[in-house]
Amino acid sequence: MNEPFRDVRVCADAVAAEALAAGLVADQVARRPHSVLGLATGRTMIGVYEALIERAHAEGLSFAEVESFNLDEYCGLGPEDAASFARYMERHLFSRLDFDKARCHLPDGLAADGAPRYEALIRRAGGIDLQLLGIGRNGHIGFNEPGSARGSRTRVVELSEETREANRPDFPAGHEVPGTAITMGVATILEARRIVLVATGAAKAEALAGALEGEVGEHNPASFLQGHRHVTIVCDREAAAGLGAAAHKETHIG
Repeated sequence: MNEPFRDVRVCADAVAAEALAAGLVADQVARRPHSVLGLATGRTMIGVYEALIERAHAEGLSFAEVESFNLDEYCGLGPEDAASFARYMERHLFSRLDFDKARCHLPDGLAADGAPRYEALIRRAGGIDLQLLGIGRNGHIGFNEPGSARGSRTRVVELSEETREANRPDFPAGHEVPGTAITMGVATILEARRIVLVATGAAKAEALAGALEGEVGEHNPASFLQGHRHVTIVCDREAAAGLGAAAHKETHIG
């Protein structure tokens, strides 16, 4: 096992965790207005983005110079599809702050050969300064499901049935969850200079404990974060329930 995480912040509840994560992103942009952000989707991130928008408006924080790269997109869904991550980002973040849409990038769910171009765009931007992550119940980060290699790059992946079922509530009635997606790879994620992983709720406790304290390996892709030098874990008490005493010694209660 690698060195244990030293920056684990356990908050009283999900709202506090979301606000703390948003604050870390806001601090990054305030310090470096032309930051390159890696952005995530999912139900956890809705609260993070709400808190980020509130802080940006309160402090007059501009995102006009920020460049962003999203982790993933469903294959077969175009940017106008109501269930696409492109629409999610527009609805929950991009349309509500002064982002330059030409600098906001998502994988192209309609392009089978888009992965190399996406990797090239990230390199051209100078790499990601701060990467936001959630964690799936099976330990996936992005759509890197169990079995994803440490050296994997942006690519098309098959989604597990567990992941598809977990995401089904995000789709309109009668709209089938795609079986494949394009995602940044584990190696792509680990090249970010800083990573902030947000986990809330009891359903994430087992995966989070495995990522922080378990053996590193493909069975829990989030465990590869143990090899990164600058990771901040932000979670609520429910998600932290599976962490051992040694991890709690390193925890900052927020």
